[in-house]
Amino acid sequence: MTKFPLLLISAVGILSGCTNSNIRPIANSESSTANAPKAESVISHTTENQPMKPANTAKWTPGGEAIDTKELDATVMKAEKGLTARDSSPDGRKALGEAFFRRAVALTEARQYAAAIGDYRRSLKNDPANTDAKTWIDKITTIYADMRREPPKEGDEPPALPFTASEK
Repeated sequence: MTKFPLLLISAVGILSGCTNSNIRPIANSESSTANAPKAESVISHTTENQPMKPANTAKWTPGGEAIDTKELDATVMKAEKGLTARDSSPDGRKALGEAFFRRAVALTEARQYAAAIGDYRRSLKNDPANTDAKTWIDKITTIYADMRREPPKEGDEPPALPFTASEK
């Protein structure tokens, strides 16, 4: 029975401490309202009245470590040029698929999974027999599932992180 009065006294003490002693009634005269403290509502403490930050316009933000993919990019470009010169020959498609696969492996090692999955998909599209590309797509999809995120959809993959010479 002695717990009830103690609980009641504690509750009254807590509630009385929550009052704001700075808020005073405001008089109707204009001269007194200029110096009176302004009463604030709950809304003024929410984010509703805050200016909105600009939305991220990119669908995917690349992550991981920036790596130098200049040689791998050149190999992909060379394979793409060779493919058009050979008029989509099976050997040209396989070479392009291999070029995308090599760059995807490098991006995977740098933990740039969103960019890597795009290259694995392009590799598989050009060389459907590349089971390693399919395996890596499944692994990266599992990584995203473990993070409770959706992997980028085909065509929404970001490019590799930009690399500068100072990062070597």
